[in-house]
Order: sequence, then C-alpha cells, then structure tokens
Amino acid sequence: MPEVRHVKARAAALHALILLLLAACTGMDGAPRNEVRTVRVSVLGTNDVHGQLVASDGHGGLVTYSGYVDALRNSGTTNAVLLVDAGDMWQGTLESNLDEGASVVAAYNALGVAAAAIGNHEFDFGPQGPATIPASPGDDRRGALRARAREAAFPLLAANLVMADSGDPPAWENVIPSVTVDAAGIRVGIVGIVTTEVLATTIASNVNDLRVTPLADAVVREARRLRADGADIVIVAAHAGGYCAHFEEPTDLSSCDPDSEIFALAEALPIGLVDHIIGGHKHNGIAHIVNGTPVTSSYSSTRAFSRVDFEIDRETDEVYHVQVFAPQPLCPFVFVNDGSCAWHDTGGPGVRRATYAGRPVRPDPAVAAVAERAVAAAATMQNRPLGVVLTTPFTLKGGPDSALGNLVTEALRESFAADIAIHNVLGGLRATLPAGELTYGAVYKASPFDNRVVILELTGAELADVFAAQVRKPHRRAGFAGARVNATCDGDDIRVEILRDDGRPVQPADRVRVVVNDFLLLGGDGILDPVLPRPGAVIDDSLPRTRDALVEWLEQQDRLRPEDFDSGGAPRYRVSPGCAAAG
Repeated sequence: MPEVRHVKARAAALHALILLLLAACTGMDGAPRNEVRTVRVSVLGTNDVHGQLVASDGHGGLVTYSGYVDALRNSGTTNAVLLVDAGDMWQGTLESNLDEGASVVAAYNALGVAAAAIGNHEFDFGPQGPATIPASPGDDRRGALRARAREAAFPLLAANLVMADSGDPPAWENVIPSVTVDAAGIRVGIVGIVTTEVLATTIASNVNDLRVTPLADAVVREARRLRADGADIVIVAAHAGGYCAHFEEPTDLSSCDPDSEIFALAEALPIGLVDHIIGGHKHNGIAHIVNGTPVTSSYSSTRAFSRVDFEIDRETDEVYHVQVFAPQPLCPFVFVNDGSCAWHDTGGPGVRRATYAGRPVRPDPAVAAVAERAVAAAATMQNRPLGVVLTTPFTLKGGPDSALGNLVTEALRESFAADIAIHNVLGGLRATLPAGELTYGAVYKASPFDNRVVILELTGAELADVFAAQVRKPHRRAGFAGARVNATCDGDDIRVEILRDDGRPVQPADRVRVVVNDFLLLGGDGILDPVLPRPGAVIDDSLPRTRDALVEWLEQQDRLRPEDFDSGGAPRYRVSPGCAAAG
C-alpha cells in the first residue's frame, strides 16, 4: 500500500525532526539542502473571520489581511502562499450579514483562498432571504450556505458531516470532504472538519437532519486517501478549538489546554499522517507542536492570522524544515515612535504603513473594492443613532453576569412583561457596546444573530430543572434577569432555589412567563434541554428579532451606566462550594 510506505517514512522523519525543534519562528530544522531543489510553501490560516471585512479597533479586516498576503507573495522569500480558512467565515457584521456572506465569499475569491472548512455559523442564515429557518415546506434550510458554496472559487470542506438517515456526505454543490491543490509544484491535500458541537451551536432546525462523526476518524480516512493520491503535504482545516497563552516555544505546551478538542485530535492522529492542523471555533491563539504536528489558530474577527512554512525537497518530496510562527496581528498602520498599531492613517509623519516580510502592507484593490461596496450598502443602518448615551463601555466581562449580558436580559424581560428572561449571553453576544452615543451598527455588532423572541410558560419546577442544568455548566451558563438562583449540592444532586427580584420564592407549581429566543427553543447550547421538546411551543413570526427588541428598548432610554447593571456582590448564580464537582 503506497500510502502506508509514505506515511511510515514521514513518521520516521518527523520523529527525528522533533528532536531538533528550536524556538518559535525557528521550527524543525534538518540538514541544509541545495536551494535549487528547495520549495518553500507558506500556509496562512484564518479562522472565525465572522464577516470582518474592514479594519476597526482590534480587528484588521480582510482588507488589511490582503495587504499582508500580497506583501508575502511579493517578498521573494517563499515560492507559494497557500490560504486556508477554518470556518465561521461570514456571520457577524452588518456588512456581511446583509448579503448573507456573499461579500466575504467575493473577498475570499479575490484573495485566492484555496479551501475553507464549514463552521457551525455557516448554517445560521438558513434559507436564502430574511427567514432564518424554513417557513414553508419548499424552503431549503441550507439555501444561503449552498448559494455561497456555488459562488465560491474554492471548495467548502466538511469531512465529518453526514446525512443522518443515510450516513452519506451531503450532496451539496462545491461542498466536499477534502481537496488536493498545487502549490509551486507541491501537491497539498486539505481536509475540512467541524466541531462535534456544531449541531448545538447553530439553529437546530437548519441542521437536524445531519450527523457529525468523530473528527479523528474523518481525518485519518481522508488523509490516507489524499496520500494514496499523491499528496506531499496534508493540512487539516478544523473548525474545532483549543487554547494556549504563550507562543515563545512551539514545543512548550504548559500554557495550553491539553483537553481541548483540537489537542485531542492531534494526539489521536498517527505521527506523520498530517503535516499541519489549522483550528478555530474557540477564538483563541495556538502556535504549537502537538504529537509532532504543528497546530495553529489565530483568535477571531481578523485580529491575526497563522503561518507555517514548509521547505520541501523537489526531488524526494521530503519536508525537511518546518517553521511555526506565532499568530501575526493584523494592523494597517503603525506609529513611528514605538511601532504600536494605528488603526487609521492620520496623514501625519508619526504614522506609516505596517510592513510584513520586508514590504509595506498595501491592501489588494480587488478585496478593498468588495469591502467598499459592502460598507456603502450598510452605511445608513450602521450609523443610525439610537438616541441613548452610554457613560462607559458595556462589556462581556464577568461571564453571564456581565454588564452587557444583564442589560440585554433586563431589556428583554421588561419589553415583553416577562417574569424572567433567559439568553445565551456567552456566544449570543459578540462585542462590547462602546461609550458615547449608541448607533444601530454598534448594537448589531454586539448582537449579530437574527434570532426571534419566544415566550414560554414554565412551571417553577421546570424552571428549576433548567437552572440546575446550568449549574452543571460553570464555563458557559446562560444569562438571565428577573431572579436570583441559589444552588446547593449533595453529590450529584442539585437543589435549586429561585428567588424573584422582590425576594419571593418561585414555587414548583407557579406558572412563570419566560422570554427566550428561537435558538434556545430549538435546542441551542442545550440551555432548555430539560424542558424540550415543548408541546405546543411555536415560533411566532409576529414577534420581533431579539436584536430589534433590544434596539427599541434602547431608543426609549436616555443615559445608561454599566454600574446600574452590575450584579456586584449579589451574583445571579449563587452556587455553593459543594457544587464544584457537579460542574
């Protein structure tokens, strides 16, 4: 079997290379080769772009990214620049959401992206048009995704997504498990996979006929096939994540989470089968060697990109040198005095263009033109003032008890005369609301999902079951308003007491009016799992989107202070120390 011989040879070579690992940006080093025989392929990875087309504070945008790509392509230091994306490309900004990601696909086409994994948020738009879930039997629940796939000049990859009824890969145009591309004569195989969380982290009705298979099984199957077909390098674009805090030494995993999904994948793969894994989903940075494989990830919303360089012997197809770079921040301009990022060109002598690979970062005109059209289309909505002033920023610091999370849940509860509001504030809210006069665009950036308001009537006992399940999820609890939850534990048993804001306890037989959103009603994040399926519960199209309800509430305010929404010394979840094991 040719693929077995090839993998065994590469495994032995990689074992030797691991012993020669140097510091970050020095990589795995072997004996020098004749430069005429050497091909250098630079693989640039993006992930969780979330529609960020243009630069804003902290986010470089695809326009800035195009300048870094062009700088490297024209630097003379590499033979090929290969662009690979690890999913969640288009959901997240007004500019992108207005055309359901078409602008991002156009920008990727102009950039020359080789392939992209499908992420969980690629399913969010549902059918083409304003409806986010099918409204009639003829609606295609993946209409927007399939339209973007048809427009893409690169394949969308999903090796571990299958149809639940048949186990077969989805028969969607330009959506395939893997692909082989040419990079300066080197055959590069690319496999795409998505997190096992995908079915719970998008709108369930858009994916409930799909099944996700184990990541490692899909990668091994596709990688072996790609090797048998002649791939010299195999890359995995994985919409699955992990975490590392430091990047000085690629082999030092002490700052990383070894139990994360992407690390588990790398550890499960045979050494030498895969050359590089580009991760995403968790919005963290990674630039490390795990089980002999470079694993990278570059935060989210175009804050940075990842890079791994491969030097290959043309005659033997041997990868003899691998260089792993720390996540590269994306910045369009820098201050001359200290080199720190300047997000805008002031026109003065104190600011200059950023440089990369020894060349100035100048945006690609084609990518810039795509972004300019998208920004112009969104400008009126983006800049509409809401008439309310925020004294200081409303942030997501504090988890489910953040000032922003509390503001949103209080606004929803009040707007619909509910007893309690429950919201997926961790994941459903994506950005800080800035200080000053608030605009529609700022609210959209913080709440980009088109989820619709749903009103439920629960018993006190059912509500206690919901909160008991949340106590078991200490790292991703739902935000809520209208009550306080006291939880005590005896082994695996959790006792929940719910107190209304006025101090009255919610009794098991009480009928409680609860405002949520359709994402939760359809099983999103598992928040309402203890009370689902809900007989008779429907998504009422006459009710507004949660974002629109929030905007209407904000327009009725005058001046808002984060401290007025601070839980302070009275957190909404009060969990006894004995519940640590339950989490």
